[in-house]
Amino acid sequence: MIFISVGTHYEQFDRLLKEMDKLIETKKIKDKVIAQTGYSTYKPKNYKHFEFANWQTILKLNKEANIIVTHGGAGNLLTASHFNKPTVAVPRMKKYGEHVNDHQLQLVKKLEREGRVVAVYDITKLENAIIKAKTLKAGNQKLRREKKIISIIRSCIEKIANEK
Repeated sequence: MIFISVGTHYEQFDRLLKEMDKLIETKKIKDKVIAQTGYSTYKPKNYKHFEFANWQTILKLNKEANIIVTHGGAGNLLTASHFNKPTVAVPRMKKYGEHVNDHQLQLVKKLEREGRVVAVYDITKLENAIIKAKTLKAGNQKLRREKKIISIIRSCIEKIANEK
C-alpha cells in the first residue's frame, strides 16, 4: 500500500494528487493507494482519500504502508523515518501556490543528498521515484536514522532563519 500525506498546511497540493490519479488511471501504479489530502481542492477519482484524520490513524497508515509519498514537511518526513519506510518526498513549491516559500525544497534536497528520500522535483517523475522507492524497501540502513534527520532539519531551519 502507498500512503500519501500532504500534511496540514492551508494551501492546496493538487499537483501531487492529480499525478497519482493519472498514474493509477493509466495502470502505471497498481498498488492500493490511500491519501490524506488536507486543504487540496482536487478530489482523487482512482484511490481512497480523506482530508484529515487523528494522529493515531496517520500513524497506523504510516506503519501499514510499503511506501510513503509525502510533501517535504519535517513532521511527515520524521514519521516516515520512524517507521523505516521508503519515502518519496515531493516538496511543496511557492511557484505552484503550494507554500509561502521554498523551505521544503531545501530540506528535501538535503535529505536526498544524504540518501534518505527519493526526491521528486518534476511531478512527471513521480512514477520513476515510486519504482525506485520499491527497490529500497528491503531496508537500506543508510535510509533512515531519526537523529540524523533531526540534525538535517535543524540545520535547514537555522539556515533559513539566518537568511532573513
